[in-house]
Amino acid sequence: MKEKIHPKLVPCKIICNGEVVMHTYSTKPEIHVEVWSGNHPFWTGQQRFVDTEGRVEKFQKKFGGSYGKKAAKKQ
Repeated sequence: MKEKIHPKLVPCKIICNGEVVMHTYSTKPEIHVEVWSGNHPFWTGQQRFVDTEGRVEKFQKKFGGSYGKKAAKKQ
């Protein structure tokens, strides 16, 4: 293997809803997540509403809101 081509691993905190839920190693010191195994419906057995509309709005904001409009005009 070639030396000095891999990124350096550092201790990392996985954060969900402002709470540290896990410690691991990564190339980043912190990773923020919305869902993890401790609050995912599959693992907890509880029903949870996922804000899909908020995710779409976040996508539209990130890409200028023109993504869905162009597709609608083509149809």
